[in-house]
Amino acid sequence: MSDAVPAALSDDYPVELEAPDISPYRDGNSGVPYFTTFESGRAGPEVLITALVHGNELCGAIALDDLFRHDIRPLLGRLTLGFCNVAAYAEFRADYPALSRFIDEDFNRVWDLEMLQDKTRSLERARAREIRPLVTKSEILLDLHSMQHATGPLVLAGRHAKGRTLAEQVGAPPLIVLDAGHKAGRRLRDYDFFDDPDDPRTALLVECGQHWSSAAASVAIDVTYRFLHAVGQIGRETLEERCGPSAPPAQKVVEIVRAVTVKTDAFRFHGDFRGMEVIPKAGTEIGRDGDEPVLTPHDDCILVMPTRRLSRGLTAVRLGRFIE
Repeated sequence: MSDAVPAALSDDYPVELEAPDISPYRDGNSGVPYFTTFESGRAGPEVLITALVHGNELCGAIALDDLFRHDIRPLLGRLTLGFCNVAAYAEFRADYPALSRFIDEDFNRVWDLEMLQDKTRSLERARAREIRPLVTKSEILLDLHSMQHATGPLVLAGRHAKGRTLAEQVGAPPLIVLDAGHKAGRRLRDYDFFDDPDDPRTALLVECGQHWSSAAASVAIDVTYRFLHAVGQIGRETLEERCGPSAPPAQKVVEIVRAVTVKTDAFRFHGDFRGMEVIPKAGTEIGRDGDEPVLTPHDDCILVMPTRRLSRGLTAVRLGRFIE
């Protein structure tokens, strides 16, 4: 197991969620354990919804369980539901919930084609290689995640127009973040054709809220149904039955200008940043990486998802700005 957040740096967020029993979905019908495909019998998109890319992020598993329990079936195309890092999820402990993020390495940093094709062995790479044929078949992906801090939910839509367009069609959550990912490795959201601006296939990664908050589960369920409606796989009646008739609030868009990657073992922030802080002036020092200052690149700089996992090669924070 990965002790992803040292105890001294962990926030005492209560575990308000109960990890659902996903064992009924083990066999599936796709040839890949914990992945189930539903056929509509009508032409339409190949849609994939994934949860548990990180084993301690319960909200996505709760959302998929909700789809199964309500017998949701696609009106057109094909819908696949999948639980990814089930080995890490099996290690989840409510008394130390940060432990089970992954087993050997971060499952959401192994989706570079070279990494998937090399001979490196890890539990996460083996599982990614097992899942990869289903990812390759998909045309639209929704990947459900949660965050360290209790900040508002957001959708990571990649760096191309097609991701923003899909996020706007879904209409939730209220913040769209346009970013290029991490230097430490590709996310599932950025796999191959998803990150090709000339390929229509696209993906969204939704950060639903703080890992173990009841609100994160509610967001995950809401976004999942809105996503299925946006791609035409459920009707308005089903959407309103599960999410209510009210439209979500208007969305704002943040463009990431720089992702700050940790270079030394002595990275530190100058404040207890939790995310979405706006730093008024360009050139403000928000931290230091060893002897190197970390400066805001422009006025009204937004800090997106600052982390407590400050190891070399990881993303410490994303720096962005609101755009029209």
